[in-house]
Amino acid sequence: MLGQIGGRWLDRLLQQLCKELRAQGWTQMQIAKATGSTQSTVSRQISKPVIKLGATADEATVDGWSKELAASMAQYGPEATVVRQRLVFELQFGGGQALRYDKTLTGMDLDEDQSTKALIRRLDWATGRLDLRRLKSYMPAVGMNIATCLPDAEAVGEVAAYPGRMTLVDGVLRRHETPEFGASNHLANMLLQAKTADGEKPPFSI
Repeated sequence: MLGQIGGRWLDRLLQQLCKELRAQGWTQMQIAKATGSTQSTVSRQISKPVIKLGATADEATVDGWSKELAASMAQYGPEATVVRQRLVFELQFGGGQALRYDKTLTGMDLDEDQSTKALIRRLDWATGRLDLRRLKSYMPAVGMNIATCLPDAEAVGEVAAYPGRMTLVDGVLRRHETPEFGASNHLANMLLQAKTADGEKPPFSI
């Protein structure tokens, strides 16, 4: 279900919200400002046919949500500014099992310390998603490493990598330590040089 309509229900919610706010008398520019969009996008959302979800019960739920949201936003007026969005998301499985997530979005940039910690987490996550079947034939016997950096990185100490090397043991990629900044001078220099040559590419190096 999530993979089938997980993106479309949000698109329908935004589209119906634009239509509802327009019916409330808001201008397209006011709607664009409130939804973080553009006037041309709002115009298209209002004029094009409603996005189908393939499940009428879900369509009714999303449409009802858009009406409630539009009515509440109309009470605050078009000059009100959203400073935080809280998302509560739950997946229910058979056998009474469930996963529940409660997340808050602020639209703000991370500070420097938060950005570096987030980069370390993304590097660890990306390493765990490497396709070992494709990687095995290319991986040298001495092992490998992987590095990344923030877009504004200029020095070796601003590049995150794994201390030591990662190796394949019984088909499993073994990482003996967690990634940290300044862990690999050689790989860091390679990444910084590649970043200088083509800053449009993602800052990753193996």
